[in-house]
Amino acid sequence: MQIHPRSLFLWCIAALAVSSAAAGTVSVSFVNAPGFADASATAWDKGANQRALAGHLRALGQRHLAAGQVLKVEMLDLDLAGTTRPSRHTGHDLRIVRGMADAPRISLRYTLEEGGQPLRSGEESLTDVNYGRGLSHASGADPLRHEKRMLDDWFKQRFN
Repeated sequence: MQIHPRSLFLWCIAALAVSSAAAGTVSVSFVNAPGFADASATAWDKGANQRALAGHLRALGQRHLAAGQVLKVEMLDLDLAGTTRPSRHTGHDLRIVRGMADAPRISLRYTLEEGGQPLRSGEESLTDVNYGRGLSHASGADPLRHEKRMLDDWFKQRFN
């Protein structure tokens, strides 16, 4: 039996739709985002960073939450790893990462629900003082790699 490529493609799309519908969902909001300690130096970068972190949390929900579970996350504060310094060469600010004193920090509040009933909730401050250790060079291109790894660890500890 020969499978037509278009049929295979449609089957794959349908399988992805079913699997994503069966996974849990995550909604993310940013409380007092203008008051965050350090979401970035520019308004454009702040918005892009918030969208990237929200997307990362949604992807974690797709992978780790059970079908029908809804995780509501409120980001209360964000302090990215490192500090920004103006660059004379590029005209853009550079993020300088030096160590423990400028570790990434995220304060958040969350509620995990299933069927409209709360299963677990809390408010936490996440910090990774060892953020510069253990990352592969392949992950070095992502400017939010430290924050995403910290969220990965938190998510797995709380929801696996």
